[in-house]
Amino acid sequence: MISFNEKIKRRSKEINSFLCVGIDISTDSLGSDNLENLISHSKKVVDATKDIALAYKPNFAFFEKWGSKGFEWLEEMMGYIGDGPITIADAKRGDIGNTAKQYAASIFGHFDFDSVTLNPYMGEDSIMPFLNNEEKGVFILCRTSNPSAKTFQSLNFHNEAKLYEQVAKWADSLNVSDNVGLVVGATAPEELIKVRRLAPSLPILIPGIGTQGGDLVSCIKEGNKSGIGILNISRDISFSRSHSANDIRQSAKMYVKKMNEALNV
Repeated sequence: MISFNEKIKRRSKEINSFLCVGIDISTDSLGSDNLENLISHSKKVVDATKDIALAYKPNFAFFEKWGSKGFEWLEEMMGYIGDGPITIADAKRGDIGNTAKQYAASIFGHFDFDSVTLNPYMGEDSIMPFLNNEEKGVFILCRTSNPSAKTFQSLNFHNEAKLYEQVAKWADSLNVSDNVGLVVGATAPEELIKVRRLAPSLPILIPGIGTQGGDLVSCIKEGNKSGIGILNISRDISFSRSHSANDIRQSAKMYVKKMNEALNV
């Protein structure tokens, strides 16, 4: 079997890309409250980017909003993406025990995602049920991109290490089967540098480029100093200019080019 983290590296090398395309298709962004239009647009995004996307990250909230029809849409999207790109369930699960086991069975079994985002607040009990299969991976929230992230994540411990630094070291210790990664926002570049030093080999998923204002060049360089850094772009690709397939593709290609130029690859 190939570990999840090795799958990421191979896909990246195969297509020469570090781009994750976020699938966050909302009625506000599309300008339509017709579910069929949203489904059609999500497929358009995949069609326009599949050969250059290292990964896709469907955000569960945008599907759950529609109830049972939303889950059918998510099932359909997973089949539509198919083999090749890495799939990341942006679900931010964070419960324990049997509940965590059911979440893992749903995401890895029913929906067949390659990986999932997890909230580490409840400790190992909320993470371990997702690590039983080395081919399936997790991205643990470490230093997120939202404005109030520092309220808790930047609190100091008695040894002066901040909470997000403790999370990075702890996550690194859990990476026994090479299937653990971290989430670090592009809006926290100094923290990204520290996290990369603390967890040199872990994949880092980096949201916050584009609409949220993170710096692409510094983030792609720091994220890939040792392990692999994956930059997530959502609205700037999915809703580029006229929302046409050509505009979506051109936006995605532009981001891939900028990343590769920054890394000289």
